[in-house]
Amino acid sequence: MRILALETSCDETAAALADISGTRRIHVRLLSSVVSSQIALHAPYGGVVPFLAQREHRKNISAVLAQALAEPAKRLKKYNSTPTKKQRTAPAARYLTYEPELLEEFTVLTEKFSSLIATIDAIAVTKGPGLEPALWVGVNAARALATLWHKPLVGVNHLEGHIFANYLENKQIIFPALALIVSGGHTELVLITEPGKYKIIGETRDDAAGEAFDKAAKILGLPYPGGPQISQHAQNGDRTFFDLPRPMLHSADLDFSFSGLKTALLYLVRPISKKTPTAGMPPYSPDHLNDLCASFEQAVLDVLIAKTAKALKKYRPQTLIIGGGVSANTELRKQFSAMITKDFPHTLLLLAPLSFTGDNAAMIAVAGYFSAQKGKFSRPNTLRADGGLDLA
Repeated sequence: MRILALETSCDETAAALADISGTRRIHVRLLSSVVSSQIALHAPYGGVVPFLAQREHRKNISAVLAQALAEPAKRLKKYNSTPTKKQRTAPAARYLTYEPELLEEFTVLTEKFSSLIATIDAIAVTKGPGLEPALWVGVNAARALATLWHKPLVGVNHLEGHIFANYLENKQIIFPALALIVSGGHTELVLITEPGKYKIIGETRDDAAGEAFDKAAKILGLPYPGGPQISQHAQNGDRTFFDLPRPMLHSADLDFSFSGLKTALLYLVRPISKKTPTAGMPPYSPDHLNDLCASFEQAVLDVLIAKTAKALKKYRPQTLIIGGGVSANTELRKQFSAMITKDFPHTLLLLAPLSFTGDNAAMIAVAGYFSAQKGKFSRPNTLRADGGLDLA
C-alpha cells in the first residue's frame, strides 16, 4: 500500500510518501520524507506560538508536499488522465475556506504529479493531539487532497506515529509491547496488544518530560528548544553535584510529575541574587551550569527509568518501545539500554530512529497503514482536528 502522509501538529510542517506491506512482519520503503522546521521562528518567544505556527503551516504546506512528491515522481512515466479543472476543484473548495490560496496550489500539484498521484492508495494525516490551529491546516489540506484525487482518507493519532516510528528502519515489534512516549507534550506508558489496541497505564499529572526540559532551559537562560541545550551541557557535568528531587519516584502508581522538579530548579537558581544557598544544597553559580544541567537531566531519567522498570516487572511485555522527541537524548538511550541489558535481558528494546524521533510525516504514514489495513477510513466531511485527542 502506498501512503501519502501529512503532519502539522506543532511546529514542523511535514509530508512523506511510503510503500508499506505486511501484516505480522511490516516492511517500509520510504520514498520521501520532508520536514520544514519552525524552530528559528519560535525561538525568540521561548516556545511555540500557536497562531504563528498555523500561519507558517499554511505558507509551507504546498512546498513541502511538492518536495515530497518530486523525487518519487521522477521514476514514473507521464500519466495523462487529469480531470477538468471544474470537476477537480469544486468539491474540494469547501475544505479550504480559510486557506483559499491552497486550492490553486494543489491544482498545480495535481497536474504536475498526476502519474504519481495515480499510484497512491490512501492519504493519512495527523488529527491530534497537538496545537489545534496547526492541526487544522493539515487536516483541511488532507481533506481537500482526498477529494481532489478521489483517495481514501485516514485520520491518525500523533502518538501512534511515535510508537510505530521503529518500523521506518524495518525493526519488528513483538507484541504485547510497552511503549514509553516522551515528548514536549506527552509522557505516557502505554500497553499495546496489537496496533490500534492501547491501554494507558501511566501518564504525567502536570508537565511532560520535554516540557520540563524546555522550562528548565528557560530558567537557566538557555535558548529554545531547551532539551538539546541541557543535554549538551550535561555531557560535561557532574550528575550528582545537585541533589534535585525525583517526584513520584516511589509512588504506588505509574504516573509521572515533573513540575516539582522544575520548581526546585527555580529555587536553586534564584539565590544567586541573594547570595544565599538553598537549604541542603551547595550555592549555585554560573560556573556550575554543566553540573546543574547534568543533575536535572539525571533526575528526569531516574524517574522515567524507575517507572518503566516497574511497568516491565508488572506486565512483562515482549518489547519496550521508546519514542518521541525526548527519546533522542543520548543519555536516555544509554541508560535505558543498560537497564534492559542488566534487569530485563529477554525484553526487546526498540528506540525510535534518531532522524525520526521528532515530529515527521513518515511515522504518520506507518500508523495510517495499520488503520487502512483494518478499513478505518474517515470521510472528508466528518474528519476533525482534536488538540486533546487521547490515545486510548
